[in-house]
Amino acid sequence: MIEVERHGAFNVNCVGLERLPFPLSFSVREADGSWMVSAAAARAGELIDVLTRTANDAVVVVNLATNSFLNEDYQQWRPSLIAAEQGVDCTVHPVGEWASDSIELGEEFLVIHRDSLPRFLSSDWSPYELSLVDMSSGATPEQLDELALVIGTATGNEPVLPRLGGSRFWFSGHDDCYLAVESTDPAMPASVLGRLLALLAGSALIDANGASSVRVPEPDGALPEQLIRESPHWIGAVGTASGTMVTVTLSALSQRWRLGQEPPERADHVATLNLDHGVWHLAPAKS
Repeated sequence: MIEVERHGAFNVNCVGLERLPFPLSFSVREADGSWMVSAAAARAGELIDVLTRTANDAVVVVNLATNSFLNEDYQQWRPSLIAAEQGVDCTVHPVGEWASDSIELGEEFLVIHRDSLPRFLSSDWSPYELSLVDMSSGATPEQLDELALVIGTATGNEPVLPRLGGSRFWFSGHDDCYLAVESTDPAMPASVLGRLLALLAGSALIDANGASSVRVPEPDGALPEQLIRESPHWIGAVGTASGTMVTVTLSALSQRWRLGQEPPERADHVATLNLDHGVWHLAPAKS
């Protein structure tokens, strides 16, 4: 079971001037032993336990931007001050001027134990840009400089992890909505898709019942695995929501969904959450 809160990504984000509900989107491909996922919509804190299930103990915050912590001149606090405010221990690694000009890198790296990340990413604040990567514990300053070089010169289309010996996941989130995940764990894509389905269903129940939060089960791993076997690209939207029942219509796409792209008129599957019984069911959509 996971806790879905009212200010989660699906409740906060919308599309266009009409403020249409934001769809679930998911895309995955494999490259050089990495599984690369592009998806929406989720905040980092809503996914962090999924991301770090097979991660190394040390996670590096390589980029962080937020309007939640600003000084009297409306300048963002340094990441290390944010960590201190959250009561999270970390090691700080200054990023040199040669790297700090990259839009992918912040002015300093934070090395945080993965078990402290939920507290660091608590729901009382929000980063609109965030990048994380795990590393072996005891990383030296030279290794962190090498990490900066790899991340700062990444193209976005090619996997990063093969260039970082021993790292198991990389995450980049934008506007508390769009996210990219790279993982060496073949189970990660299905885990992310399952979590997104639970977050979308939870947001629909919050809207339907006027609650501040709701606890919902994630689908069994077989459900997202079946979807991924059928297509690497999906878009989903809430069909119906009332009481303790939610349906999500899912349509396979020929390529990754992009903002502004109209969803297909037809649906391929309907995923149904019955909260009373705590189960999900996937069925072909009626033609």
